[in-house]
Amino acid sequence: MPDNPLKKPDISVTIAGIPFKNPVIAASGTFGYGREYAGLLDVSALGGICTKGLTLEPRAGNNGVRLHETPSGLMNSIGLENPGIPAFIEKELPHLQELQQQGVVIIANLSGSSVKEYAEGARLLDMCGVDMVELNISCPNVPSGGIAFGRDPEAALSVARPVRKALHKPLIVKLSPNASDIAAVASACVAGGADALSLVNTFKAMAINIEKRTPVFDHGSAGLSGPAIHPLALRMVWELVRALAAQSTAVPVIGLGGISRAEDAIEFLAAGAKAVQVGTATFTNPTAMLEIIDGIAAYMKKKEIFRIEDLSIQ
Repeated sequence: MPDNPLKKPDISVTIAGIPFKNPVIAASGTFGYGREYAGLLDVSALGGICTKGLTLEPRAGNNGVRLHETPSGLMNSIGLENPGIPAFIEKELPHLQELQQQGVVIIANLSGSSVKEYAEGARLLDMCGVDMVELNISCPNVPSGGIAFGRDPEAALSVARPVRKALHKPLIVKLSPNASDIAAVASACVAGGADALSLVNTFKAMAINIEKRTPVFDHGSAGLSGPAIHPLALRMVWELVRALAAQSTAVPVIGLGGISRAEDAIEFLAAGAKAVQVGTATFTNPTAMLEIIDGIAAYMKKKEIFRIEDLSIQ
């Protein structure tokens, strides 16, 4: 007789009606548009790719230092450098669609400086071949837009609602750890039409050059990512999942923040996340995501857990 198919763990997940072959997604701003890592790993093995942040018009990004290493972390102040949504659709999307045909979910990360810019960007992305849109209202490295919308529930609602109106594809909203009440912001985003939530983006942080006695970054602060933020991000995901459950709000949460090993990803899945995004780890270990995918499957087999959702302890 054939083996029981449940003996092999099913690591696929479904988020907002979109099937992922596994729960590991390349995080925005760390994986370019997919082609950058094509010579280093089998990109088609990923569950999904979230593009670098896209704005309606091209952006050159921030001046000065953009990356600064810290103990167990990385600070960045890139400033949403990107070619603009029309150029992305013309030049980058065709390659991503080749990966899409191999089962990789393509998520466009949408950023902006105004509600009007966000809505128009959503309209353009709605007409192209991406599977989902991740609305970025949490970038700490731009002077307008970004985190300005992510700190306050009313501001978050003011941008989520028109983006939802312009978009027919599933909408993920990426939340900021720098908000004073993440649960309130999340609820506002759900009220505005979010189909899923992702958190956390980078923590606002700072470094000073003690030789020059000046801030390392031109904007003073920057965004901190990497293993240093993992316990903080995990706690926030845990608390948000519990808060949503208490409100009977069945919106999936995607967890990210300092994930570099399978064990880190499993913690987020145990905390109630439906999937994870991996970012900074890829810079030092390009195959980290593949190792995490294999590690999740191996852990589930060892523990005789056959579905990703059964990893949750919430």
